[in-house]
Amino acid sequence: MSFDVPDDRRYLDSHEWAAQDDGVVRIGISDFAQDELGDVVFVEFPDEGESITAGEAFGVVESIKAVSDLYAPVSGEVVEVNETLFDRPELVNDDPYEEGWMLAVEPSEESELAELLDADTYREQVE
Repeated sequence: MSFDVPDDRRYLDSHEWAAQDDGVVRIGISDFAQDELGDVVFVEFPDEGESITAGEAFGVVESIKAVSDLYAPVSGEVVEVNETLFDRPELVNDDPYEEGWMLAVEPSEESELAELLDADTYREQVE
C-alpha cells in the first residue's frame, strides 16, 4: 500500500510530521499513522501558550483501535491549536496534512527541524 508523504515536511520515526511556514511549525500525524490507527475519535493537545519539547509526548490521539501518545518533532511554544479537531477528530483521517493539522508551534530551536527525517527517508520507512 502506498501512503501520501508530502516532500515539504519533515517526519519523526513515530509518524508525526512538521511543516515550517512563516516562522511557525505546524504539526500533525502522517497518512500512514492515521491509516494504522483507524477511525480517530478523540484528540487531546496542550493549550496555547504551553511549551512542548522535541521527542517528548505532547498529546494523545484515540481511535477505535488504540490510544497513542503524540510526540513533538520540535521544541517551542504552542501558538495555535486546531480546535476544530475537538468536534471533528475524523479530519485527522480525512485530511491528515491540511485540515487535520494539530498544533502550530513557535520553535525555540530551529535546528531541530533539520534533524527530522526527510520525505524520502520517511517514505522508505513506511513502505
